[in-house]
Amino acid sequence: MELPTSKIEPSFSLPVDSEYKATEFRPFSISSPHMRAFHLAWLSLFSCYFSTFSIPPLMEVIRADLNLSDTDVGRANIASLAGSIFSRFAMGTACDLVGPRIASATLSLLTAPAVFSMCLVSSPLAFILIRFLIGFCLANFVANQFWMSSMFSGCVVGVANGYAAGWANVGAGFTQLVMPLLYSLIISFNFASSSAWRIAFVFPAIFQVITAIMILVYGQDLPNGYYKRRKTDKRDENVFGILFNGLKNYRGWILGLAYGFSFGVELTTDNIIAQYFYERFGVNVETAGVIAACFGLTNCISRPGGGVISDVMGKRFGMRGRLWSLWVVQTVAGLFCVLLGRVNTIFESILVMCCFSLFVQAASGLIFGVVPFVSKRSLGVISGITGCGATIGAEVTQLLLFSGTTNLPTQAGISIMGLMMLVCTLPLTLIYFPRWGGMFCGPSLPPEDEDYSLLE
Repeated sequence: MELPTSKIEPSFSLPVDSEYKATEFRPFSISSPHMRAFHLAWLSLFSCYFSTFSIPPLMEVIRADLNLSDTDVGRANIASLAGSIFSRFAMGTACDLVGPRIASATLSLLTAPAVFSMCLVSSPLAFILIRFLIGFCLANFVANQFWMSSMFSGCVVGVANGYAAGWANVGAGFTQLVMPLLYSLIISFNFASSSAWRIAFVFPAIFQVITAIMILVYGQDLPNGYYKRRKTDKRDENVFGILFNGLKNYRGWILGLAYGFSFGVELTTDNIIAQYFYERFGVNVETAGVIAACFGLTNCISRPGGGVISDVMGKRFGMRGRLWSLWVVQTVAGLFCVLLGRVNTIFESILVMCCFSLFVQAASGLIFGVVPFVSKRSLGVISGITGCGATIGAEVTQLLLFSGTTNLPTQAGISIMGLMMLVCTLPLTLIYFPRWGGMFCGPSLPPEDEDYSLLE
């Protein structure tokens, strides 16, 4: 007689829901698998931001060595973001198909050689091409957010996404501080300037490879194992079905537009802010790097703060609270951006820049407090659409306002960018969930217990 066997339920150090997703978020824990995935995700994305924005703080040195014109610099900045437009969208689909672990590590390993190639660049065209290729690694952001949404329940997914992206985005500020210091250190060993800045790029390339290997060795896609699509649901086996389901959801496109003028504006600012203070206020390269670092380093508290606000407002007011808090915070960010281009002293500029950074980064966290609720089936596609919005928004602002092909002063471009933020935040009022409502209307259908419990 064969004895019946009982299914052994996995045990976790954090409380979990019915899908084994954590219902608590403890950022200073390293418990497996939830918090280990969190730390691997943010550290890997941190290395990608470090690589992508390692070039702007040394731009004046690189420009002099390669004889770059203003137009060359503008095109290189545009190219660095253009590379991530397609890759972010493709990353969303890749996460839906193979999971965030393989998708993230593969992208980091493929783009690390491009970072290392900065050691070999010798012409403006090669410089622009390499910036384009390095930009692909920004797609790791989509895997980062997908991974957190796979590990954490809806009651804490906003704060988990906020911390994972916020701590990672510190890389964009950290590199503004570290790369000039690394360059100066190499110079102190009697290397020529033309060799010193090239050697400095070995560090971000190696850093990116190390984090990719760590994900492959220590990472886990889901709380209960590695990722694979359910074989029992034929819809999930069809990549075109997953893709179409995400593409037809208008909420993803509106969130993509909003993200284009929150994080997209942040990306543009990361590209121009050091050079802006260097040229307008006459500070040296190291000082400009320190000031620019202040903009990126606030991510360690501001973007997680946006996630916390989203979850708190979601628990108290449901989806209406998430959407209203997003609209208010991003609108205030737009006003500070307008003001940043209109102040005329370095002290006022630094103060307004820090206020602007707090709100624009919090808005990004608030957006990804809404994204996980748009579509469970096509979460990767929706994350990809939203992530693409950032790079498209950054491309638009770079091309129109900071490409070096117009006579528009940088400070005027910054103010216009703020006005664009205000306009592109308005469509958030159109987002409506039949079972959760929108900014102005309540739900039109009764809530489904499984989904609605995500807001409790």
